[in-house]
Formats: sequence, C-alpha cells, structure tokens
Amino acid sequence: MKETIARLKELVDGSDNIVFFGGAGVSTESGIPDFRSTDGLYHQKWKYPPETILSHTFYECNTEEFFRFYRAKLLIPGVQPNAAHRKLAELEQAGKLKGVITQNIDGLHQAAGSKVVLELHGSVHRNYCEKCGKFHDFDFMYRSEGVPRCDCGGRVKPDVVLYEEGLDQETIQRSVQLIRNADMLIIGGTSLNVYPAAGLINYYRGHKLVLINKSAVARDLAADLVITDPIGEALSRI
Repeated sequence: MKETIARLKELVDGSDNIVFFGGAGVSTESGIPDFRSTDGLYHQKWKYPPETILSHTFYECNTEEFFRFYRAKLLIPGVQPNAAHRKLAELEQAGKLKGVITQNIDGLHQAAGSKVVLELHGSVHRNYCEKCGKFHDFDFMYRSEGVPRCDCGGRVKPDVVLYEEGLDQETIQRSVQLIRNADMLIIGGTSLNVYPAAGLINYYRGHKLVLINKSAVARDLAADLVITDPIGEALSRI
C-alpha cells in the first residue's frame, strides 16, 4: 500500500485540475450501505426488488410502499462525512480539485465543505411538492408518514432520479465539461455499473486516471493507478 499511496500523492502534487467521480463506496465508511456489496440494498429481502421499488412506475402505482422503503433505507439521519469527503473538500480548498461528480444522494460532500458538487442522481435533502413546487427538507420527509403531503395537499416527491427517469441535462453537461478539462481523474467507490452516469468517464482525455475501489469494476479502464484499499483510508494518507 505504501508504494501506491506514494504514487497517488505524487500524481496529486503534480496536478491542479483534478476531478473526482464517485459512487456509493465513498459513503459506506459513514455508515450508509451501498447497493451491490454482499450486505448492500440489492441483497436485502423485500416484497419487491429494490430496483423495482426505486422506479418511476412503482412510485406512481405503489406510492405508499415506495415511501416505506425510501424512509427505511435511503433516509439515514445523523450521518457524518468521513475521511474521503473531508480530503476532497481540502483538495478543493487548496485549488487542486475542481469538482466532485457523485452518484450519491446523501449530501455528505457538501457537509464536508465541498462547494462544486454535481449530483447526478439528486439528493435526499431536496423534496418538492408536485402541485405547487414548494421546497421541503430532509427532516420534513423523514418525519412524514404514508405519502408525504404539502400544505396545499400536493404529493411531495424526493428530488432523486428514479429508474426510468432521465438525468438532469445541465448536470450532465457540466460533468462532461469538468471531466474533459481535467488533468487528473480519480474514480472512487463505484462499480461503474450504472449508466448513463458511468459513461461520463469516457470524456476524460488525460493520462492520470486513478481507480480506488475495494472490488473489481464493471469495465477495463486501463487505469494508471489502481488502489483496492478503503477510499477514506487511501485519500487521508496523501
């Protein structure tokens, strides 16, 4: 590990336009379960598979069951940023990291102090009334019961991208621009199974591609450096 961390530090020290692309593995050290590991959400038993529950069709047709799962599994109060989140915020403050592109919806990058965070799949901290558009925060959704309702009577929907829904095009465009301009791209805590998000890394044109993930990813990236240690542990040592 000592040699790979030394190489990672060397790459970071020699870069001033770093972009980080991350997934669920970034937040597991904060106590948030990922989706595809042995004890992840996709391996837990519910009446319906999580992929089905977290779809737009299920949300529309089985709304109460959707929110039962959503509150139980995706709304985790009291979680705090871990070493990975804090190091990325530190690199941004130092002027080296130009942005974080995340598939996570937990808001922990912002909680750690990161300013440029592009959330591909939305955030549990943003919820909107489908009738009047009024904003509702995490606490409102967490304390609600059944199908959450706004003061106007409208249904409150999480600003989270469900299966069958498209990603926000402005967020995609900004992500492409960041990756295209990066002189170093760090991919961390993601299996690269989820598209179109995983396809964004194809826009990287540099020669400092670093992969930090405890397990193998879904595609051959020909990375310049591969680290299989926990991401918080790896980043905190540079």
